[in-house]
Amino acid sequence: MKEKFYVTTAIVYTSQKPHIGNVYEIVLTDCIARYKRQRGYDVYFLTGTDEHGQKIQNHAEKAGISPKEYVDGIAGGIKDMWKLFGISNDGFVRTTDENHVKTVQKIFKKLYDQGDIYKGAYEGMYCTPCESFWTSAQLKDGCCPDCGGPVSPAKEEAYFLRLSKYQDRLIEYIESHDEFITPTARKNEMLNNFLRPGLQDLCVSRSTFNWGIPVTFDDKHVIYVWVDALSNYITHIGYDTEAPTEQYKKLWPADLHVIGKDIVRFHTIYWPIILMALGEPLPKKVLGHPWLLVGEDKMSKSKGNALYGDKLIEQFGLDRIRYYLLSELPLLNDGSITYENVISRCNTDLANIYGNLVSRTASMISKYFDGVIPAPADATDKDEGLYAAAAECKALFTGKMDEYRVAEAVSAVVTFLKACNKYIDDTAPWVLFKNPNDKGKLATVLANLVEGIRQACVLLYPYIPDSSDKVAAIYGFEGEGREYDSVGSFTYSATGKTVKAAGVLFARIDEKEFFDKLAAERAAEEAKKQPAKEEKKEEFPTINIDDFAKVHLIACKVLECEAVPKSDKLLRLIVDDGAGKRQVVSGIAKFYKPEELVGKTLVLVENLAPVKLRGVESCGMILASGEETVRVVELSDAIAPGTRIR
Repeated sequence: MKEKFYVTTAIVYTSQKPHIGNVYEIVLTDCIARYKRQRGYDVYFLTGTDEHGQKIQNHAEKAGISPKEYVDGIAGGIKDMWKLFGISNDGFVRTTDENHVKTVQKIFKKLYDQGDIYKGAYEGMYCTPCESFWTSAQLKDGCCPDCGGPVSPAKEEAYFLRLSKYQDRLIEYIESHDEFITPTARKNEMLNNFLRPGLQDLCVSRSTFNWGIPVTFDDKHVIYVWVDALSNYITHIGYDTEAPTEQYKKLWPADLHVIGKDIVRFHTIYWPIILMALGEPLPKKVLGHPWLLVGEDKMSKSKGNALYGDKLIEQFGLDRIRYYLLSELPLLNDGSITYENVISRCNTDLANIYGNLVSRTASMISKYFDGVIPAPADATDKDEGLYAAAAECKALFTGKMDEYRVAEAVSAVVTFLKACNKYIDDTAPWVLFKNPNDKGKLATVLANLVEGIRQACVLLYPYIPDSSDKVAAIYGFEGEGREYDSVGSFTYSATGKTVKAAGVLFARIDEKEFFDKLAAERAAEEAKKQPAKEEKKEEFPTINIDDFAKVHLIACKVLECEAVPKSDKLLRLIVDDGAGKRQVVSGIAKFYKPEELVGKTLVLVENLAPVKLRGVESCGMILASGEETVRVVELSDAIAPGTRIR
């Protein structure tokens, strides 16, 4: 029977679309879940959405819809985002789920009945975004110590959870269970900053808004975020105050809660105390991961520096972004995301090191062995060095992944891939190919390279699953060849298979081309934001009556008309101007046949200086109007030639 592994993320607050900093947590947890499945665990991976609270009620009111309609839309978008990132979660909990609502009501009632929740009143400074009350001493420069935002005085009747009752018991538990909080710095922070100074009882209901789970025995109150949201980890898998389900008995306690460092306090103080009060075991481990910053700043929609996962996938591709997220953040320190860093890391690790190895090896097998993966011959010292590098890689990778240090784990794979590329340089297959006596050595080199790629393919699967599947398809890795236990030793399971055309696994990103395109997109977006401008008519200089009087306009009658030779635009007209005949050239050949103009009375600019057009002298100008379709200005036949137009 497989050993179970129950892993959860913090549930996402449905106030707005999650940015890439929020997405990091789900990708990290997905990587861990995939790794544990590779190791043979029976994994249950839970994520979800936190959908109650004053902030959501405010957002819904501004949008003119009900809170449920509002959270339905946001939750749907979050599910779509997780699907876009290839997240392999087994469950998705919403705090508006009927089962969750009913179970939370039972939990609240049980804690109330046994005296762990009591009714009182709260007066303090309240932060709406964090939905937290603070004492004046807890404020930082008069603002919320968590988000730095403004707070306002608030007083209301509320129910409280007796944290103080369980304080000493929790301190003892944390001190005797070193594995409970990781990294250790988070554990020390909880003990020194919160537990040892003494806990204040926790407000667990609200009466100033109604978007929440109602307290069954007091309709003025809704259950506040801590009992509501934190309980999702047990309500979804079948906890019940009276008769927990078999699934709950199988999965609880959770093996790992993956959360951001900013909510460690809620998961290592509030949540354990709720569980202690319920008589339930505590989760085995709480991992408080660091933040993903934009440059050096915390990502925030209000700051205007938020990057979003769907756009980044559009710009770089799914596996590049997954790889960057999982290779960038160490366990202890915050990481950073910039376009420059993504391009640099992906070009180096994925294109130059991994992708190049995959394509070079496939190309050499196609060239030297007609595309068939050869069997190895006798090993040399250089081969033994590669075997040792593979064994070292697996040991280091496994150790780091078991500690959830995913960035350090993947670094071990990159080191091994570099060793594979160096192995090519050291063995020089192109030289071996020239000597028929070295065919066995050449076969060994290429067989070993395929094995190196196979092992990297297995180890990288939790990070870049789609690309790992592509590599497996190129070389025919399947079955035992894709199992974790096969890594570290050279089994040559793909021997005799025909490699497929590798193509380019990870194309290099041209940084200049990327930023030129980005600049053009941003310019287009800004242009869309600008209000539509009315088309301005062509402006001309103002003239006075004396200027206008200089232009002599008269009536003229067309006597003859023909096309100007070697021109498709010009017509030559002979007109009667009242004093005799005059020759005029006009660019209206595309709009009139010569015979259509003969006999018409038109308007002539009489005193225009003569010019030659295509060698034909023009003494005057025929008035016409229009752009795409040009029409001459016609006068009544009753107007005699030479009549002045005023």
